[in-house]
Amino acid sequence: MKGIRFMKIEKRLGLKWQGLLVLSFFIFHFSFSYAQRIPEAIEYTEIYDYLEELTTDGIIRSNAAIKPYTRDQIARMLREAQSRDSLLSRRQKDDLQFYLQNYALECDTLPVYYSYGHRHVTQWITSVSNLSLADPSLHILTKDKVFKMRIRPILGMDLYANKRGLLQHRWYGIDMQMDIAHHLSIWGSIRDNSWGGQGVNGSKISYGWVNNGSGLSPVPALNNIPGSQYKEANYGGDFSDSRGGISLYTWWGSIGVQRERIQWGDAQHCSNILSAHNPAVPMLTIQLTPCRWFQFDYFHAWLPSNVVDSTYYYVEQEQEGVTGREYRPANKFMAANMFTFLPCKYVQFSFGNSIVYAERNVQAQYFIPIAFFKSLDHLFTKGINSENQNSQVFASITVRPTDHLRLYGSFFLDEFKFARLKPSNPEHNPVSYLVGFNWSGWPVRGLALRGEFMRAYIACYTHSIKVLDYTSNSYNMGHYMGDNSQSIFLQLSYRPVRGLRLMLDYTRDTKYRSYGYFRDYIAGSRVENPIIAQKPFSGKIWCNDIINFRAVYEVFNNCYAHVDITYNNARAYAPTSPRIDGEDRGWNADGTSRNLAGAELQSYYLDKYTPAYFQGRTLTFTCGLSFGF
Repeated sequence: MKGIRFMKIEKRLGLKWQGLLVLSFFIFHFSFSYAQRIPEAIEYTEIYDYLEELTTDGIIRSNAAIKPYTRDQIARMLREAQSRDSLLSRRQKDDLQFYLQNYALECDTLPVYYSYGHRHVTQWITSVSNLSLADPSLHILTKDKVFKMRIRPILGMDLYANKRGLLQHRWYGIDMQMDIAHHLSIWGSIRDNSWGGQGVNGSKISYGWVNNGSGLSPVPALNNIPGSQYKEANYGGDFSDSRGGISLYTWWGSIGVQRERIQWGDAQHCSNILSAHNPAVPMLTIQLTPCRWFQFDYFHAWLPSNVVDSTYYYVEQEQEGVTGREYRPANKFMAANMFTFLPCKYVQFSFGNSIVYAERNVQAQYFIPIAFFKSLDHLFTKGINSENQNSQVFASITVRPTDHLRLYGSFFLDEFKFARLKPSNPEHNPVSYLVGFNWSGWPVRGLALRGEFMRAYIACYTHSIKVLDYTSNSYNMGHYMGDNSQSIFLQLSYRPVRGLRLMLDYTRDTKYRSYGYFRDYIAGSRVENPIIAQKPFSGKIWCNDIINFRAVYEVFNNCYAHVDITYNNARAYAPTSPRIDGEDRGWNADGTSRNLAGAELQSYYLDKYTPAYFQGRTLTFTCGLSFGF
């Protein structure tokens, strides 16, 4: 009887028995998976901070070098904490039960809304599926648990007020997530954002302004506000943020296409490898987790270059004998991989490499996940007189020598020559390093002290060919401060009760003399003082001190209110030393470099690196409410 059924299936599908054997093996091989692979947005900082607390306390293990976590990963970490609840404080247990409701679908259940210690359930059960309204969001789980869906509204507003006026940030949208047959995850969201406010027309708080000879142009400011590509608006700025993806997964890995913000490198304030500071980009992703102590990540991304290709244009319809040309941006791509080893719960080590390339089309060699991309670049560009593509090497390490203490650091190598290590060589390798610590849970449970220190040498993240800079949408993909800079960050935080977090931060960002990355020659003429040979961290041109108090309360899952009081002192300085070739000291009307000095140069740097709303000494009050962050 079984043989007859097998023959019928074979006949219907048009398969031979060998093909059915392979198909059966494939189905059997992929049948041991149980959860969806949907990334949890990094902006949902409350869950990430809670998991960081549990990791530092030695209760769970997490790979802090690769973010965002998937919702499946977060659910597994929460269940791990649940299995060790004897180590949790009362407040941590309350937080655990609270967050488990948000990841109920990942545990094949429906959420139950908890409030003030009482259980409130709104649930409608049909003959086919279960529906649950909570958070506020709609959850659907079929009885056979083959199909899961989560639909969540997105709505929020932040109000900023200081001596320059009132600034409003509004956003709304919707988020949808689906999981099918325990092997396919599909998700998508749209957030429409609007900035505006009386007295601050034209403000875009992630932008500064620079006069490059053809009028004022927006450039990314030196702050940790997530970057955006604004639409033109005279009242402020609008932008939409559409994210999503599709992922095929099993218990040991996944492959997918997605558009999300990603962070590589362990950091609390801002990573110097991949910081998620730039707008999200579309990418092909692979993640392998074959065992508890190893993880492999790879992506190939399509980056917006914001650099015009003068040979690539559209021809507009001819009007009155005149034909117009609309020039298109140059193509830009990136491939990167990261190997992470967790040999024990006290040590985690990650290393990898990446390449930013700007060929006409994608290059097949960079789709090899486990590859050293610089070697491939040399192979395919050998004999070309122009510069190679832009490759990088990086590493991140985390050590937890004792419970409640976590030490971490990351290293970003943009270019390296052994000859530059000699004391007699004035040149420096363009590298960046970051070190940090997190002391949490002792002597007071819920209290944490964090600190980070970052330095980036001259020409780090930059390239002599503009389109090959380590940027996307003109935003630096590493630390937001860019090259020849330094950043210090300290934070004291306290979680007294479930859902409430109090934070006091201090940040000091310093930018030193700004250079374009010219090598030994400019337009065929040898440069007397190569940029790479300049003394790093000298000639301060900009500095910002920020003291921020923040109170945030998560009312229910994905809905929180916050209040911020921020003092900042952003100021600029004018170097008195002579200008060298390639140094940025302003622009002439024809687009050539200019040698500004004194107050005029200070004003230029201040406008370039600081949004007008935050220039000088300012005290800013912020309050906001968000559904779906």
